[in-house]
Amino acid sequence: MKIDVTDHFVHVRGASEHNLRNVDVDIPRDAMVAFTGVSGSGKSSLAFGTLYAEAQRRYFESVAPYARRLLQQVGAPHVQEITGLPPAVALHQRRGAPSSRSTVGTITTLSNLLRMLYSRAGTYPPGAARLDAEAFSPNTAAGACPRCHGLGVVHDVTEDLLVPDPSLSIRDGAIAAWPGAWQGANLRSIVSGLGIDIDKPWRKLRKKDRDWLLYTDEQPSVLIKPERDRIDYGYYGKFWSARKHVMHVLADSKSDRMRDRAMRFVRSVPCPMCHGSGLRPEALAVTFAGRSIAEVNATPLTEFVALLRPVAGLSEAGAATSTARSGETTEVAVRICADLVARLEVLLDLGLGYLSLGRRSTTLSPGEAQRLRIATQLRSGLFGVVYVLDEPSAGLHPADAEPLLDVLERLKAAGNSLFVVEHDMDVVRRADWVVDIGPGAGEGGGRVLYSGPVPGLEQIKESATSRYLFGRAKPLDHRPRTPQGWLHLRGVSRHNLHDVSVDVPLCVLTAVTGVSGSGKSTLVTQVLAEVVRSHLGLAPEEPDEAELEVDVQHASGLESFDRLVRVDQRPIGRTPRSNLATYTGMFDAVRKLYAATDEAKARGYTAGRFSFNVPEGRCETCQGEGFVTVELLFLPGTYAPCPTCHGARYNAETLEVTYHGKNIADVLAMSVDDAAKFLTDVPAASRSLETLREVGLGYLRLGQPATELSGGEAQRIKLATELQRARRGHALYLLDEPTAGLHPADIALLLRQLHRLVDAGNTVVLVEHDLDAITTADWVIDLGPGGGDAGGRVVATGPPTKVAKAKGSATAPYLASRLVRS
Repeated sequence: MKIDVTDHFVHVRGASEHNLRNVDVDIPRDAMVAFTGVSGSGKSSLAFGTLYAEAQRRYFESVAPYARRLLQQVGAPHVQEITGLPPAVALHQRRGAPSSRSTVGTITTLSNLLRMLYSRAGTYPPGAARLDAEAFSPNTAAGACPRCHGLGVVHDVTEDLLVPDPSLSIRDGAIAAWPGAWQGANLRSIVSGLGIDIDKPWRKLRKKDRDWLLYTDEQPSVLIKPERDRIDYGYYGKFWSARKHVMHVLADSKSDRMRDRAMRFVRSVPCPMCHGSGLRPEALAVTFAGRSIAEVNATPLTEFVALLRPVAGLSEAGAATSTARSGETTEVAVRICADLVARLEVLLDLGLGYLSLGRRSTTLSPGEAQRLRIATQLRSGLFGVVYVLDEPSAGLHPADAEPLLDVLERLKAAGNSLFVVEHDMDVVRRADWVVDIGPGAGEGGGRVLYSGPVPGLEQIKESATSRYLFGRAKPLDHRPRTPQGWLHLRGVSRHNLHDVSVDVPLCVLTAVTGVSGSGKSTLVTQVLAEVVRSHLGLAPEEPDEAELEVDVQHASGLESFDRLVRVDQRPIGRTPRSNLATYTGMFDAVRKLYAATDEAKARGYTAGRFSFNVPEGRCETCQGEGFVTVELLFLPGTYAPCPTCHGARYNAETLEVTYHGKNIADVLAMSVDDAAKFLTDVPAASRSLETLREVGLGYLRLGQPATELSGGEAQRIKLATELQRARRGHALYLLDEPTAGLHPADIALLLRQLHRLVDAGNTVVLVEHDLDAITTADWVIDLGPGGGDAGGRVVATGPPTKVAKAKGSATAPYLASRLVRS
């Protein structure tokens, strides 16, 4: 086929990926194209599942077959033809890499330059040999600290865990980590035999004795004399310190119960040898500008740039020759510093100056991680590439979104195309072209409603995007509520929150706002959650939470809460076996329904028979998975529908039982909307299905694997599960950016449900950037004024109309503009 090189369009014909309905569309290159539509309409199926997947497939065609095994492929899309498609790079919204060794420095590759700087231009101690760059990395054998193997943390006991109540004596059980029963009595007898008073309160013992009892590796044998009511004859007993006993149990015990008990006395603490840096002492002894590489890694990027600029600004004439100990003003130092400054300034432009190179990727928000990847691409200098971006503005404060758009414009100006899946109407307005998919979600979507310049979308009446983009959508009718009490927190200190005092109103909806890195999530999902959880006597949800002490000097008003509900965007399950139906509990009612049919009773089938996790009912070929793994020589393994059950998950006998003409697999294949009609006479299932529809998830299939759900979908499923439960007591609901990744039409549905929770007598607190959500809140707590060290303070509080007038607030001008518009 002859290609017209003057045609600046990508032509898609017959796209049928997921819910796309044989889509034909022409999309311009060298432009910023916004893909819009309600959640689940098919935007990502077109942008990522079709366009990016095809570009990647074509690239892999040029790679040697054996090498393809090493590459992660997304599979060939269902499309008849695509012409005019350049190479593509995908920048997804996803959580930080699961590896604790991944950092801001490794994501951006800035760590490589920094290690080279210290290796070639650092100041070494007298007599020290020059180190290779690898020696400055905790991820290499040459650089990793021998104690913690480069992780920076070790699992160790601490006195506050080993001895929770220092007012007790050893006889009364002060050392909680020691075993009970006969072994505990034995250890007490040994300690007494060593001349230590076991009846004196722990805090009154000499520190030297306390430390020895808890931490010593010595194991002296002590003669234990006969004791009345315990032992009839003397013997030699061996001493175990508290730490040695705990570590022995963890290393050697086969009892899960004993290991679980021992874990209560262990905490992750900074490695005492490398002080948390993960590096060997030789590397930590090398400095640049008076700082070790560990200190630089912990420095905010704004401060790091200021440190480098004086060296980067040296002219070639001013560069000196290297000395035996230092090369900080050499040509090498000047070149590396200049490159670092240029790369770091892009991160500063994106509002990420509060981050540090050593910040672990697991602690980054999806928006932060995506902006880091965008900055890396901007410096790559690629030309003629299609960048496919997944909601780059999601999770961003409006003040952070503006510099992001400027960077995207620079990518376009460099000769590239931008295909952006987006819900933020302000970003859509900046696009050159819009492709609107819809009109609804799932089977109700999958059509291109409009493809053209942005102003033309105003004429498309069936488009939900058009209503919000051009101001025809009606705002949520809401009158601010009056707080019915207060939760007072005084002296809060965690991360960048330093001695902060906050008052949270009760029985209203509160939005916590501020620029990225201002401390919102720290306050809400960590401090507030942990204080209330501790008051209610609940165990930490996350293992890491147990390792952090909540530094709150005073808290009052906690007695108001009977429950704590944290609704986040974490997956509802990590395997395909977990799905919407099983998570909500609805599937239990469906299985009982099928077990109650005459056919099931005649065969003796119970509800368990209709679970795809039970051997009696599931297909044995695929073990109830619905698919099998196919290994291909020289190619990555792939998945195919099970040849026996064809994806149904059940064996033939189980599928013979029907209800109103449908078997159990047919029900799992239904959308929530279809299932709501089919199961309208089953109250336990109907209530759950209606709640899912109310939060805008009617398009999801009941059996859709948890691994296929977005973070926003997972969060709304959790919210729907909570909404369907019987009301009891006063609950505190905490949500972290619940509107992230949602179309304005879906946000309106979500807000109605959140206000329902408040109307039922509960308190809702959400971290939020979306201005529509903030304007409908009853109360706003604005943090800032900046991110990182420039944030962490309460800038303004009150109803949205009051905060919109606050001086020094980054949120105020955007909020004022939205209030005027609504």
